[in-house]
Amino acid sequence: MILKGRKICAGKASGEALVSKQGISFYGGVDPNTGIVVEKGHNLEGKCIAGKALVFPQGKGSTVGSYTLYRLKKNGKAPAAIINKECETIVAVGAIISEIPCVDKIEIEKIKDGTIVKIDAEKGIAEIE
Repeated sequence: MILKGRKICAGKASGEALVSKQGISFYGGVDPNTGIVVEKGHNLEGKCIAGKALVFPQGKGSTVGSYTLYRLKKNGKAPAAIINKECETIVAVGAIISEIPCVDKIEIEKIKDGTIVKIDAEKGIAEIE
């Protein structure tokens, strides 16, 4: 199934979907050294985002979240790709400076946790295998 959206940051990637119904705050919510979600009570708490096709509605929290995404990338713990319902500025800037393929305007409800997703951000598509 191909889901059509909008390019935020160009690139191609594939990975196992890690799906959250909640927004993600990268600053304080994700450990930049391990890639593990540390936000208390978050539905992804304790899970590692490294190498995953990270699917979530939108980002939240501090603008430092953009730099946290960059730190994750430099530490080899960043997601392979980001798929949003609505990408806001913090996630967009973080994806761009970290060169993480990112698309939004995607019907994320159709992506199930653990499925393999291929992203061609230039075309604004996410393909579920």
